[in-house]
Amino acid sequence: MPEQLTLSIDAMGGDNAPDMVVEGIQVVLKKHPNLRFLLFGDESLLKQSLLNYPTAAAACEVRHTPDVITNEAKVAQALRAGRNSSMRLAINAVGAGEAAGVISAGNTGALMAMAKFVLKTLPGIDRPAMPAYFPTMRGKSVMLDLGANVECDAENLVQFAVMGEVFARIGLNIENPSVGILNIGVEDLKGRQSVKDAASILQASDLPIKFHGFVEGDDIAKGTVDVIVTDGFTGNIALKTAEGTAKMFATFLKDALTSSPLSMLGALLAKPALNKLKEHMDPRRYNGAMMLGLNGICVKSHGGTDGLGFAHAIAVAAELAKHNINDAIKEDYARVKMDHSDRQDRAANE
Repeated sequence: MPEQLTLSIDAMGGDNAPDMVVEGIQVVLKKHPNLRFLLFGDESLLKQSLLNYPTAAAACEVRHTPDVITNEAKVAQALRAGRNSSMRLAINAVGAGEAAGVISAGNTGALMAMAKFVLKTLPGIDRPAMPAYFPTMRGKSVMLDLGANVECDAENLVQFAVMGEVFARIGLNIENPSVGILNIGVEDLKGRQSVKDAASILQASDLPIKFHGFVEGDDIAKGTVDVIVTDGFTGNIALKTAEGTAKMFATFLKDALTSSPLSMLGALLAKPALNKLKEHMDPRRYNGAMMLGLNGICVKSHGGTDGLGFAHAIAVAAELAKHNINDAIKEDYARVKMDHSDRQDRAANE
């Protein structure tokens, strides 16, 4: 039997918590029976919810917390007044070594700030980044940052490239993921200076990173590379644009398939293929964004997800903890820093 792995859960985070959280635990245990959970939240609500999910109840330890961080809470307010919240105490469990990772569907800004305060960042990493999986024509890709850092310099983008490559290697099980930097063109002369400088650093590095160069917006859906690196401003816009386009496509398709009796008959005949498409595009299958760069595993779930989506977020945390993602990031980034310092020394001596 695999070794048990304990994860801590902010059981009050999310639009439909805590029932959604407990249902997600029940779902994920079907594939990962070795997981155990520390549930932080309102004890009476959690115990009531666990009555409906006996498998989850057997794998959970409930820890009562009197406070909850709301979605409307400002970051400074959450840091100051949320010391006894379900979110903060769930993060504390990782910092204290009681859990291998934390999962929350709560307030993103508060989660990032609290996790950074408690867990700190990895050596050499200035800013944590939020990646996510994207469906592509080739399967899946990873994109980061998706909103944690609005403005980034070249060094930040290099850090994202290193962390994203490791994330894809472990999360997507790709031996040598390709990495590209999102730009307004593939030519070397195009783009902001920070983007061009980051590309130069990665091209000169001896890291085992398969650096593709620049990619454009249409390369995201094509799956041209396995990892797309960008700043949080551009990444968040790209994410929301993709989500909006998917919803528009689904609406147009539904309207077309119900526009006439003949169309409805065609839809009935095509139902197996349509169900396969729906499953492939289901955003719940891509739920769970690790805040890369923290000295501990912290996974953000979409606040509006259901039990199945939250189960995917839990599975992401478990997989990354199992493969010691932070050790791999520290090792690779140390090599980047060494390469960069050597180049600067050589340039100064010339």
